[in-house]
Amino acid sequence: MTKIAFIGLGNMGLPMAVNLVKAGYRVNGFDLIPASLQSFVTAGGEGVSSANEAVDGAEVVISMLPAGKHVAELYNSNDGLLAQLPKGCLVIDSSTIDATTARQVGEAAAKLGIDFIDAPVSGGVSGATAGTLSFIVGGEVDCFARAKPILEAMGKNIFHAGSVGSGQIAKTCNNMLLSVLMTGTAEALQMGIENGLDPKILSDIMVKSSGRNWALEVYNPVPGVMPGAPACNDYQGGFMVDLMNKDLGLAFGVAQESDSKVPMGEQAAALFKRHAEAGNGRRDFSSIFQYYNKG
Repeated sequence: MTKIAFIGLGNMGLPMAVNLVKAGYRVNGFDLIPASLQSFVTAGGEGVSSANEAVDGAEVVISMLPAGKHVAELYNSNDGLLAQLPKGCLVIDSSTIDATTARQVGEAAAKLGIDFIDAPVSGGVSGATAGTLSFIVGGEVDCFARAKPILEAMGKNIFHAGSVGSGQIAKTCNNMLLSVLMTGTAEALQMGIENGLDPKILSDIMVKSSGRNWALEVYNPVPGVMPGAPACNDYQGGFMVDLMNKDLGLAFGVAQESDSKVPMGEQAAALFKRHAEAGNGRRDFSSIFQYYNKG
């Protein structure tokens, strides 16, 4: 069975790596946080003391890191992993980062005979745990085909968006739209509440009407409406406001490069920025509902 190195065992990376173990892969995992590493070991993975140790003998390397600078340092620094990996190794970076960094790492990998794809994910912690993530892949067709069986051990929907960097661009487009949908959904639900409607009944109506969207169907932002959603857990878990703000920053970088007009994205970003500044950065992004809630 393929030997995999998994770098970054955070809220998303840990359940992803555990699903690879459950699928029968041999997985060496590394994270800077000892507790995360121990959780991986408890789940049956092999914990190691460094990224360099993790990739020793690995045929596939998967990384799930916070930002582009971390990805660049991991692979492209003087003592980065690309210098250590053998020709023919497959690198899958599932971090959500800027497309420029993804392309730079991909180009450096190609010069060394190493296959590289950017494969950011959508689906949140619950999707990572359930193995139902969507992977949005940028890379050569043959690299995508090689990676697909491994991605299918962690996700349900595997998309090939185009060349290296395309996965990141598609992900930023998706998350910018998500920010608009969540702010609009919260706004409409609160207006209904202020006019005497039950938010559960209103949600049911809109799910079956033209306002239907993902936030209404599976991630309702109103506390008490949808058991299991972060709104029913004081907005803990899920996708943090700080991460949404990070992703919106990436989206505006893409928009600037292409001179795209994104007024709805800009308005949603302004709302999430104010929400974070009010002390909500580490709460789930659906907590934007509280921006509208006068209570």
